[in-house]
Amino acid sequence: MAIIANPIEVKAVGARIIRILFNDGTGGEVDLSHLSERGVFKKWDTEIPFSSVHINSENHAIVWDDELEIDSDNLYLKLSGKTFEEWQKEHEPFISKIF
Repeated sequence: MAIIANPIEVKAVGARIIRILFNDGTGGEVDLSHLSERGVFKKWDTEIPFSSVHINSENHAIVWDDELEIDSDNLYLKLSGKTFEEWQKEHEPFISKIF
C-alpha cells in the first residue's frame, strides 16, 4: 500500500524503462534494467511483456502480474531524490494527523 503518494499513470517507454506520474505531480522515467536478471524479473524476457506494466488499484504497486510488482513508494523516493526520513520530516505534521 502506497503511503507517500499514489501513482496515477505508468507506461513502458523503453526496453526496461517506465515513465510514472504520481498524484502530487512528481514524475519521471525510471530505468529498471538492473532488475532484469533477478528472480521473478527474469519473466520480462520469457513470459510477460515489459509493456504490460500497470497500477494495482488496491495497493498502488507497479505490476506486471500477480508475482511481479514493484513498490511505488520506492519509485517515488527515487524520482524525488529524497530518503524516506527526509520525506517523513517534511510531512510530519500531516502524518501525525493520520496515525
